[in-house]
This record gives sequence, structure tokens and C-alpha cells, in this order.
Amino acid sequence: MLTAERRQFILEILRRDKKVLSSELSAVLKVSEDTIRRDLRELAESGFLQRVHGGALLPSPALASYADRQKQAPKEKEAIARAAAKLVCTGQVVILDGGTTTLQVARHLPLDLQATIVTNSPPIAIALAEHPQIEVVMLGGQLYKKALVNVGATTVEALRMIRADLCMLGVCSVHPEFGISVANLDEAHVKRAMIAGAAEVVGLATEEKLDTAAPYVVQSIHALTYLVTAPTVSDRMLTSYKALGLTIIRDESA
Repeated sequence: MLTAERRQFILEILRRDKKVLSSELSAVLKVSEDTIRRDLRELAESGFLQRVHGGALLPSPALASYADRQKQAPKEKEAIARAAAKLVCTGQVVILDGGTTTLQVARHLPLDLQATIVTNSPPIAIALAEHPQIEVVMLGGQLYKKALVNVGATTVEALRMIRADLCMLGVCSVHPEFGISVANLDEAHVKRAMIAGAAEVVGLATEEKLDTAAPYVVQSIHALTYLVTAPTVSDRMLTSYKALGLTIIRDESA
């Protein structure tokens, strides 16, 4: 089998099974594990997969620009936002992470809701500026332009002073075995601080982000209290998440 054919086969297996193992590919393709590792490395460099110990997973779709991500799965994000917004109660302090899905959550908060929203996202702060009852706390830091969020030591230090009731986490990638991950190291530190500062953590994930991985690990899946996803996601796809004791929320009215 030619190299190109072998790599195409690897990608087909990855799309079908959501992961590949080096040892299994070596046996099926009758080549050494060194050859498979080289294939995976070069496919990862081209953005086709994310390498993990022993194999590879699908890559995160959140590697695209903020503008491009706003165009991805708009109906899914609105459904997720409707379900997530219902988790916010009057009087709560809520950390609202950056992202295009969390922006939709901000837009779906009821106009009579009295709460404090802490965010590192300029778009979210602007979206809530006209809300009559919500107090907005904007976290400072260095603007990570690709994701339009503030990151860095200043952001992390500010989060250490906050004890929130709820954290709405914008999920770049989530996997039952490899946990929550992102494409930027500074953003990983900020998300970790958000999780540490909240009593409950809500992960917001469209279907394309499930069972994927990015280079920088935030926390294990056990850091989440709830996983809010789209109603179109199949029960089969969510089985492994439920098995870990994670509460799954979907807006079935969508």
C-alpha cells in the first residue's frame, strides 16, 4: 500500500471510530508502529487529527477564527443557549467564558434576570451592556485575538478572587477519556481558573466538539457538572459521557 493510500485509510478509520490506535493500525496495515507514528505525526501537522498517547483523535473544530466559528452550527448553538440560560438563577454570580456559544447564552438570558456575570469576553460584555438587570464584571488581560477573550496572568489572578455559583464553559474539545482541551496554553490556564472558582461547571458543546482533542489539557471530564449539547446529538454518542456520571442537558423543544 502506498503512503498516501495508507494515510487515507487511517483518516477513514478515524472518521468512523472517532479514534485510532497505533498498535491496531500497525497490525491491520502490516507496517511498523514507527511508520504509523510517522503517518500520524504528518497528518497532525496538516491539521487532520490530534495525536494522543497511543494513537489519535479527531481535531478540534475550534481552531478556526472567531468570525468563522460564528457561522458554524448556528441552530445547534441557539438550542444549547436556550437550555443553558435556564440554569442561571436570580442572585447568582456566573462566570461566562468566551466563545460563540456562550455569546448566545448571554443573548438568551431573560430580561428580568438579576445576576452578576463575570466574563473575559469583550463580545459578551458588549452584548450584556444593555441588559437592564445584569451587572457585568469584565476581566482584564491580554486579548487573544483569535478567540476574542482576555487571557494571561492578570485574568487568572482576577479569577482567583471570585467564588461563583456557576461557570458556563465554552468547550473547544471534550472527550470522555482525554477530558477538556483547547488550542491555546494561556486560554487553558484561564479556563482552569474558571473551573476552580465555581461551585458548578456547565460545559457547552456542539456535536462537532464531542470526542475531539486539542493540544492543551484544561481538566478531566469530571470537572463538569453538566454537559449541555444540541438535541440532535444521538443518545449513542452520549453514552460514554453518561457512564461517567455526567448530567446531560438538551433543549428538546428545539
